[in-house]
Amino acid sequence: GQAKPLQATQAATVFFEDLTASQTSRLLDLNRNTVNRYYRLFREKIAAHQEATNEGFSGEVELDEVTLALGIAVASADAGKIAFPSGHFKRNGTVHTQIITNASGATLRPIIKALVKQTSTVYTDKWRAYNSLVLDGYQHFRIDHSKRQYSNRRGTHINGIENFWSFAIRRLRKLNDIRRADFYFHLKETEWRYNYRSNLEASLKEIAESSRQEPYVINVMSYPAHLNSDPFHCQ
Repeated sequence: GQAKPLQATQAATVFFEDLTASQTSRLLDLNRNTVNRYYRLFREKIAAHQEATNEGFSGEVELDEVTLALGIAVASADAGKIAFPSGHFKRNGTVHTQIITNASGATLRPIIKALVKQTSTVYTDKWRAYNSLVLDGYQHFRIDHSKRQYSNRRGTHINGIENFWSFAIRRLRKLNDIRRADFYFHLKETEWRYNYRSNLEASLKEIAESSRQEPYVINVMSYPAHLNSDPFHCQ
């Protein structure tokens, strides 16, 4: 059934503070399924926003891929394998993530070519999937982690994207048993929180405004304007 605006506003307020659904359920004395429904709605809108506003990368771009085991129930589209998120990070800018079924060159190269302008300078580790990036028109610098290299005097490093992975792992570890169908939305929420960490409030209001034509509940996502009042006692 249709949700109650007060409940939705309360859930949005706590969501903004990055509490889990279990914590929100206890704090607000709401049914866990109700909180999950609100959180799923918020995450769907955030994911759509992230995809719609991704304009690709140029300039200096860091590339990396990870296996996020995390001790949680996450699988890729390939049964029995853990999801491989791939990340693209523009220095002093933003990160874009997507889930891949493997980290081979055949998988990564088309993604990189679609997202990163060919005249860009890219920085990676020594993973063999990146071997042909020079042939694709990129200026390519590499850091060899196997030799305990993390930076050099030329500014070759992938510290930016690795900082994001560290942030992502910390966030996702606090969530228990992420369902396979939900992992994409959690990953895009993490990307959003990282990209807009200095202005989450403004971004959330923008997402709400873009959804005005939709039913009631998305409108409560513009709640941060009222954070200086008491959001738990809205009339």
